[in-house]
Amino acid sequence: MDVTFTEFPMDTESRYRAFLDFLPDPVFVFNLDHTVQYLNPAFEKVFGWTLEEVRGKRIPFVPEHEKERTRQEIRRFFENGVLYGFETQRLTKDGKILDIVIDGAIFFDPSGHPAGQVITLRDITEKKKAERINNALFRIASSLSQYRRLDDRLIFVMNEIQDLLNVENSSVILADEVRGEFYFRVAAHYKRLEEIRFPIDKGVAGKVYRSLEPMIINDYYNSPYFFPEVDRQSGYVTRNMLDVPLRTAERTIGVLCAVNKRDRNFDASDADLLTAIASTVAYSIENAIVNEELKQSLAELQTLSQAKERVIHHLSHELKTPVSVLSASIGILKERLTPEPQPGIHRILDRSKRNLDRILDMQYEIEDILRKKHFETRRMMHVLLEVCRDGLETWADGCGANEALITCIQRRIDDVFDLAEEPSVEIPLAPFVETTIDAIRPLFAHRTCRVDLGLQPAGSVLLPQSVLRKIVIGLVRNAIENTPDGGLVRVETVSGKAGPELIVTDYGIGIPLENQKLLFEGQWTAPETLSYSTRKPFDFMAGGRGFDLLRMKIFSERYHFDLQLRSNRCTFLPKAADRCPGSVDICRFCTGVEDCIQSGGTTARITFMW
Repeated sequence: MDVTFTEFPMDTESRYRAFLDFLPDPVFVFNLDHTVQYLNPAFEKVFGWTLEEVRGKRIPFVPEHEKERTRQEIRRFFENGVLYGFETQRLTKDGKILDIVIDGAIFFDPSGHPAGQVITLRDITEKKKAERINNALFRIASSLSQYRRLDDRLIFVMNEIQDLLNVENSSVILADEVRGEFYFRVAAHYKRLEEIRFPIDKGVAGKVYRSLEPMIINDYYNSPYFFPEVDRQSGYVTRNMLDVPLRTAERTIGVLCAVNKRDRNFDASDADLLTAIASTVAYSIENAIVNEELKQSLAELQTLSQAKERVIHHLSHELKTPVSVLSASIGILKERLTPEPQPGIHRILDRSKRNLDRILDMQYEIEDILRKKHFETRRMMHVLLEVCRDGLETWADGCGANEALITCIQRRIDDVFDLAEEPSVEIPLAPFVETTIDAIRPLFAHRTCRVDLGLQPAGSVLLPQSVLRKIVIGLVRNAIENTPDGGLVRVETVSGKAGPELIVTDYGIGIPLENQKLLFEGQWTAPETLSYSTRKPFDFMAGGRGFDLLRMKIFSERYHFDLQLRSNRCTFLPKAADRCPGSVDICRFCTGVEDCIQSGGTTARITFMW
C-alpha cells in the first residue's frame, strides 16, 4: 500500500486516520528510527499490542530466525522507497508466530525529506496453513500406493501425523471386532505398544470409536476417559491427546491418535487436520488389511491343498498296485478257465476286469492332474501321430531297424526345434529377410494375397542362420495362411530403441478373443488346431499357430529376443466358429480389398536385443 504523508489540515489528517482505522488489515506508522507513531485497531486485534503500549518504542515482534532477512529487506526498502509483497513471519504479543505479507512506503515532510514509514501487514497464516494441509494430504494420498505392506503403510501415516501436527508420538489403533479389543499393529518409536491390547470400549479411543466424533483431551490424567493401562504397560507418559475415528463408508476400522503436542495444546484446527488425514488414509489402510487377510487365507488354502495332494497321491499310488494285480489276475484266470466250466463265467470276469481297468484309468488321470498335465495323454498322442503320419512312414521306409528309426525321429525333432548346436553369427537383418522371402515365394505363388516388403536398414542380429530363417518363414507362412486371397501381408524391418525389429502384419481374419489369452501368455494352442495340417503349406487356413509359436517361444528363451503378438479378430467373423470364404472377391461383407484390410488382422513383432 503506497501512502505519502504531507502536512494536512487537521480535518484532512482526521479523515486519513479514520480511513486507516477502518482498514481490516493491520497498519502502523513508524518513525525513521523504527519507533511507533501510529497503530490501527486491526493491528491491535491481530498482534495484541495497543498504541499506548508501544508509542515511541520499537515493537519486539521479529522472530530470531527472520532478523537477518528483515535487515536486508529494510536496506532495500530505504534504497527504493517502497516495499512490495515481502513474505515473512512475525510474533504476536503472546508469542504466537504468524505468516504475513508486508507492503510499505516512505512518506515525506513538506520540504521533501523522509519523515517516516507507513506499513501494512496482511495475515496469511490460515491461507498458508490450508496450503500446507492440502499439499500434505495430496502427498499422503499419492504416496500411499508406494507402501504395499500394511506395516509400512501404517508407519508412513504415523510419521506424517507427527510432522504435520508437531506431536511427540502418533498411533493407528486398529479394532479387532471379533475379540472386542483395540491393538497397536505397529509402533514407530515405542515398540512396547505392539504388545498391548485393551478393551474396545475403554479410554478416549473407545469413546471416539463409539461416538464417531473427534475428541481433544488436553489434561489426560484428569480426563473422565483416562485409561492408565496403556501408559503403564508401555512406560509412556501422555500429557494431552487428540483422537479421531478411522472409518470408511461401511465400517469403522479404528482410531487415529496424536499424543503430546509440542508447542501448545490441541485445538479445533488440529482436529480438522487429523480428521482430513483419517478420511484420506482410511480406505487405503482397509485395503491393505483385506489384502493381507486374503494372502493369509490363500497361504492356508495352498497348504491345505498341498496336504490333500500328498494324501491323494499316496492313496492313488497305493491303489495302483493291487488294482493292477487284480486286473492281471482276472486275465490269467479267464485264460485258465477256458473253455468255460459254467456258462456266464467269462462274462463275469470280463465285467470285473473292465471295472478294474476303469479304476486304473481314473488313477492315471489323478496322477496327470497332480502333475499339472492339463491335457489328455491318449488324445495328444493320437493327434501327434496324425500330424507326423507321413513323416513316420517316410522315415520307416528309409531306416530299417527300430534303432535307426528312433535316430531318424530324434534328428527330425532336433531339426524342427533347433536343438542341435549351431554357432551364432552376425546377420544383417533386412537383406536376410528379403533373400529368405524371395526364396520361398514359389511356395505361395498359387496364392493371390499380396506380400509387401518395407525393409529399412535395421542393423545386424546375432543368431544361427537356420534359426533366423525358421523365424522369418514361420511368421510369413502363418501370416499368409491366415490371409484370404486378395488380402495383404506386410513384412517390415526397423531399427527399434532396444534393437533391430522384425514386424510381420497380416490383414487377415485375426485371432478370436477367447483364443488370444493362450497365445499372448505364450501357451500352446488347443490340440484341435493341429488337425488342420492336412492342407498344403501356405494354403488359406492350412494350419494352426501351435507348432510355430511353440518353436518361437523356445527360440526366444534360448536366444534372448522378445516376441509380441497383437491381434484384432475380423469384425465380420467375431467367433472362432465363423468361417471366412478364403477370398476377398467372394466375401459377402467386403466390397473391396480395403474393407478386408480394415476389418481385422494380426501383428507379430520380434525385437532382437542389442
